Amino acid sequence: MWGLAALAAALTVVSAYLTAAHLTDDARRASQLYARVFTGLADPRESGATDALLALADLIRRQGIPLVVTDARGVATDTANLPRRMGLDSPELRAFVARLDRDTPPLEEPGLGTVHVGALPLRTHLEVVFVLELATVAGLAGVAVLAHRASVGRARDRVWVAMARESAHQLGTPLTSMAGWVDRLREGADDPAEVAGHLAADYERLDRVARRFERIGQPPRRDNVDVAAVAAAVGAYFRPRLPTLARRIVLEVEDDGAGATVRGDALLLEWALEALVRNAVDALSGRGGRIEVAVANEPDAVVVTVADDGPGVPWRMRHRLFDAGVTTKERGWGLGLALARRVVEEGHGGRVTLEPSATGARFAVRLPRALEGEAPA
Repeated sequence: MWGLAALAAALTVVSAYLTAAHLTDDARRASQLYARVFTGLADPRESGATDALLALADLIRRQGIPLVVTDARGVATDTANLPRRMGLDSPELRAFVARLDRDTPPLEEPGLGTVHVGALPLRTHLEVVFVLELATVAGLAGVAVLAHRASVGRARDRVWVAMARESAHQLGTPLTSMAGWVDRLREGADDPAEVAGHLAADYERLDRVARRFERIGQPPRRDNVDVAAVAAAVGAYFRPRLPTLARRIVLEVEDDGAGATVRGDALLLEWALEALVRNAVDALSGRGGRIEVAVANEPDAVVVTVADDGPGVPWRMRHRLFDAGVTTKERGWGLGLALARRVVEEGHGGRVTLEPSATGARFAVRLPRALEGEAPA
């Protein structure tokens, strides 16, 4: 693709150079013609004007313009700059004259006949350059289409792989936990009721994961959703799973106290917030730190911010941060932020953005506020 672009640029330069060179040569020749004609007219000899006209004719011939002069019967009497040798009365020359007349209307000169004129050689050169440039542009367009299709295919493959891994991750955590509680029961747990409660919680988690994936691609729900309650549920899910000793991570959820109700799907919104919190947890992994989830009200929207005091997002990644398959983590698969944006923007008409912050990363989710008196769909 870069080679085709370089070829197009080279052809453009060549075309511009040929045009400039031809115009410069034309100006020089016109000056010569001007000088010759006035020199001849000022010559006191009778032959001066004739010599000037002959010189003028010679300079015109040397410009390379194809010329054919025919008499009243259409028979050629003189030629100049033919592409090859042709007889004055040959069918080949008559066919050539017909081609000239199709390109340029002939000139009728009384006392001389008809002058059939062709194009300057530069025109042929420019036509060739134009065709080559057109072919190059067509080639570039074809390469761009193929590259776009390949890019779309790779993006689709990344999404499928990321979705499969996300599914394994979402299902793996509660399944691993359930296996541990089952072992406890087999070993004779001191409090079977407590184990049963944990098993029920893990089962509920599996059910929620299954329902999340089931709703992907379905028409969005329009239930009344208490965003503060969703944020609190996300905090409650993560706190027991965060490190509390070495490299401790603290998670806090704040609510400004005002009603924060939107229309949407609580299950999917919870998934989107979990993705943002998990992204913050991963950023603090191995170093510890603080995560703040805050729910606030704006005149037209409910805003949830997820901020951490980790290393932040590299500048080179910011423009592709929400693309599927893009991640800054060595073992990440880059679906969390892409999924959060899809849930918020496509499913709820909101917006997810990376906000400026002094330290770490700060993501903001803006969801349209539910209007008073608006009934859920």
